[in-house]
Amino acid sequence: MNKDKDILRNLAGQVAEIAALPIQEEKRDQWRKLNSLKPERPMVMIDQVCWNEMNVDDMLTLRCENKELREMEFILRKRLYQSKYFPADSVMDSFIIIEKSITGMNFGISNEEHTLATDNTNGVVSHSYINQFTSLEDLEKIKFPIVKHDEKETARRLAMAQEIFDGLLEVRSEGPATYLSVWDPIAMWMGVEGALYSLIDQPDLMFALAKKMVDGYMIGLDQLEALNLLEGPQSLIHCTGAWTDELPQELKSPWSTKDIWMFGLAQMLSTVSPSMFEEFEIEISMPLFERFGLVYYGCCDPLDRKMDQVRRIPNLRKVSMSPWTDKSLGASQIGSDYVYSFKPNPAFLVEYDEDVIRKDLRETLEICKRYNCPVELILKDISTVKYKPERLWRWAQIAMEEVNK
Repeated sequence: MNKDKDILRNLAGQVAEIAALPIQEEKRDQWRKLNSLKPERPMVMIDQVCWNEMNVDDMLTLRCENKELREMEFILRKRLYQSKYFPADSVMDSFIIIEKSITGMNFGISNEEHTLATDNTNGVVSHSYINQFTSLEDLEKIKFPIVKHDEKETARRLAMAQEIFDGLLEVRSEGPATYLSVWDPIAMWMGVEGALYSLIDQPDLMFALAKKMVDGYMIGLDQLEALNLLEGPQSLIHCTGAWTDELPQELKSPWSTKDIWMFGLAQMLSTVSPSMFEEFEIEISMPLFERFGLVYYGCCDPLDRKMDQVRRIPNLRKVSMSPWTDKSLGASQIGSDYVYSFKPNPAFLVEYDEDVIRKDLRETLEICKRYNCPVELILKDISTVKYKPERLWRWAQIAMEEVNK
């Protein structure tokens, strides 16, 4: 245990040294300006990395023996690695987050699926889901959340972390992230094909299923608020900087959903019409949108042709523009009203061509300038770089060159 503690303190000392540099507060200030729709320049961040392909010079080699401490070690090593090789506009914070021991924020359903892996070191695998909802009677399978907090376990985790990082890093405890998707879980309970066919053949079933999901989320959020278990002031909201002057930056009591960001999406509805999207996503999820301080909406779902519907979301601040959008159409629809959260295609790191990468980023920035869009470049969902990590480093360098022109 003492050996593990020494390893963690050494890493934490390196993190603390980088976190104390003035550049970190400068980056936070840049994120605040972007999130206030008054950016000085576009922002760049990389997340959801294929860490199994990244190790160089043993920077990611774990040396702790205790399983729980190895998880902390991996967090610290990833932060140091990113700071060295692809920092872009990511911020090195002077704290480490310890998850509170919370259970019950679920719907009591396990996925029934078959998986197929092409790389045993990579957690990204193919899924084939079995449809568990074919009739209204199947809605009984859904159980509303019953949130429970194991205070003793949370206290144990905090005490251990505070002993290890004392004098180096602040230790924060947080509850679950506000990732609230109705349709991602449904896609896994039914399979995308089964769910899309049911939207046409059994709309009453799908409406009732989605409505029950929203009711369940609302019940769960009520409990998290009552127990003061919501996540604290956010540094990130779905891979992007969440710093803002419009929400509290210090934890207060009571702490409510009005104090934080929500992340919403409906990727499975990418191929449905705008009217169906409005009926089955925007209308049904409105109670969730309304209760949060700010909303980041979208992921891989192309929203360039659904902005009339997306604009109905209260407190909307960022809108994802995936690789499958018409950039000009999306920018014309967003204008200066929201942050244009551009998601470059991670496949460019597989069929690698720096000219293609630069052209893609430059084109996006020029289009956003034309339509006066506040813009961020968020490279994510990186499942492979063909075990050539330098490709990711170069992408970060190219992106920073382009946004600083």
